[in-house]
Amino acid sequence: MRDLWHYVEKEEWDNHTSPMKFILLGMGNVSSLKTLFFLFLLVIYSVTMVGNILIVVLVVADQHLHTPMYFFLGNLSSLETCYSSTILPRLLASFLTGDRTISVHGCMAQLHFFCSFVVSECYLLAMMSYDRYLAICQPLLYASLMTWKVSLWLAAASWLVGFLISTVVTSFLSQLKFCGPKAIDHFFCDFTPLLELACNDTRVVTTVGFIVSFLDIVFPFLFTLASYVCIIAAILRISSSMGRQKAFSTCSSHLTVVTVFYGTLITVYMIPRTAPLRQLNRVFSFFYTVLTPLVNPLIYSLRNREVREALGKAFRKSLACTQTHSSYALLCK
Repeated sequence: MRDLWHYVEKEEWDNHTSPMKFILLGMGNVSSLKTLFFLFLLVIYSVTMVGNILIVVLVVADQHLHTPMYFFLGNLSSLETCYSSTILPRLLASFLTGDRTISVHGCMAQLHFFCSFVVSECYLLAMMSYDRYLAICQPLLYASLMTWKVSLWLAAASWLVGFLISTVVTSFLSQLKFCGPKAIDHFFCDFTPLLELACNDTRVVTTVGFIVSFLDIVFPFLFTLASYVCIIAAILRISSSMGRQKAFSTCSSHLTVVTVFYGTLITVYMIPRTAPLRQLNRVFSFFYTVLTPLVNPLIYSLRNREVREALGKAFRKSLACTQTHSSYALLCK
């Protein structure tokens, strides 16, 4: 860690003025493993992007997937693509170039987009659980309650609420004066590490952050949890043991991912930062910023029979087109 702080001290700094740049300390002192970390994160980012973009393309292109459930899944994959791209490219660039600095405006922009996408995902996951609750617990009313218009409004509301909440939080944070050490003890510009660098009164911003965290993390989590409790209760009434086992398998995997996502967010943003927890927060942040976007396409979509069939059909169609073009090229010769 000593070389990181030496790098910080070499930068010009005035305790009476706000910094023009911050320094992201990232994963800590991993200089000996820099290449390994870079390759590891590059593979994760590549798989995340390919998986999520593939889901979006399939949902748009395949008529059989034009249902509310897959519409929400397409929105989820779009969100995962967006907020992975908010964090990982900057982190990969720092490993590649060794430049850990980020401008104040760039830092605020990263925080704004990240916060917007994460809050949107919190609400979208709640909307998806409500959709599954209606489909399983109220099947006769599902078509009339979850129309395309309702689906569109729910998805749009999730994106809009995320943007508005993020704008409020970033506006409050940007009013602060940063005149302490300009090293951010994190791998991206996050709310709490930035707040710790402020030299004026942060009580109002801290209160706003806590209220926002409760409304946008705890409330959607409780709503999602309640929906899955109702779904599990309905599954228990299924007479077929095979059908019950299959439904439990799907439901448990969804609930595990949701619990990890919301649980790590609650730990990072709502529990006071003690010294041991401060070190663990980067690990928890890694879960919801890197691992969740990686596994969501697999858990929510690629395990689904209809998605696998759409993927197989698209692959066969692509293969047939390739063979047709090859045959045409041979005939032209």
